Amino acid sequence: MGTTFKDRTAIVGIGWTEYSRASGKSTLHLADEACKKAIEDSGLRVRDIDGVVTFNVNDSVSPQWVAASLGLPELRYHLERWGGGTSAPAMVADAAMAVACGLADNVVVFRSMNGRSGRRPGGSGEHPAPRGEDQFLIPYGWTSFVHACAIFARRHMVLYGTRPEHFGAVTIAARKHGALNERAQLRKPITMQDYLNSRMVADPFRLLDICLETDGACAVVVTSAERARNLKHRPVYIMAAAMGGGPKVSGFSPNTAGFLRTPSHGDTYAKYVAPHLFGMAGIAPKDVDVAELYDEMTFATIFQLEDYGFCKKGEGGPFVEGGRIELGGELPVNTHGGFLSEGYIHGLNHVVEAVQQLRGEAGLRQVKDAEIALSTGVGLTVGGALLLRR
Repeated sequence: MGTTFKDRTAIVGIGWTEYSRASGKSTLHLADEACKKAIEDSGLRVRDIDGVVTFNVNDSVSPQWVAASLGLPELRYHLERWGGGTSAPAMVADAAMAVACGLADNVVVFRSMNGRSGRRPGGSGEHPAPRGEDQFLIPYGWTSFVHACAIFARRHMVLYGTRPEHFGAVTIAARKHGALNERAQLRKPITMQDYLNSRMVADPFRLLDICLETDGACAVVVTSAERARNLKHRPVYIMAAAMGGGPKVSGFSPNTAGFLRTPSHGDTYAKYVAPHLFGMAGIAPKDVDVAELYDEMTFATIFQLEDYGFCKKGEGGPFVEGGRIELGGELPVNTHGGFLSEGYIHGLNHVVEAVQQLRGEAGLRQVKDAEIALSTGVGLTVGGALLLRR
């Protein structure tokens, strides 16, 4: 076996449930459905799966339960991470490492959540535990990621002249793409005036800046590059993975304080992750054909475009104007509509879309000749990403 990670594993199957506001199903039921669909899509059988990986924020179901529900004859590898936005790329990477190291042959990675009808972060009466610096923020209403990202966004507006219309361009593009996606919950196109008229939630974020609370599940199957060549679909190889951040990486509240003190005025996780990611893959940002960027807020798309190197710092706002991130533009972003239109399955649905794009199966939203895709996971100053290739 070689010593490099690049191209030693591939994603060979994808599956998803309906994305909705009220599934009426348990997270186990949703996970079981998405995993079975991904396994069937791969051309493998349930008995071929020997690894199950997932992540949660106390809102899902364990990999052991899903393994039992699927009826796996043997579970050789299982992993469950507590975590949110940073986790989808990390979990796919962990599955790939398990396969590459021989801990498992075929691993299914899933995310299952009733994010609207069940546990809603910051919206179901549950609040973060007041640890560390959080104890000084929570009493003043800073209880969700919306609040943290709003501070980042306002700082960016002050420093670089970023305008609400830039945020609006992101959500308009997402809705255009969602209109072409049968999975998307919101498929009606919107105008800039629609965006500007939407109510303010956490200044500067309006309602249409914020991702959809969603019930649903999705899954992907990871196997070795050798096995992938003989399966049902063209393999999507995992070129590179990276995760981490800068000197302060402990929770959204301390991260935001660190952001405001940073001499360079706001280095996010992507500045630290990008060199390792592109270095491992042996490519540059200009080689990426489609980007599925974690978009829990519109601003997240803007700062990732900057710190992954698609434009200079402070130029993310102008970069999203004029259709540059839309289908047919310079860099199509969130071609499924992202979290703003398709739904929020905590980042794993971005990986599903990247695979569809690279297999050429995205229908009306297909990016022509897509060869390389970026999929990311955000925690402001800590995060992760995958580079996938056809």
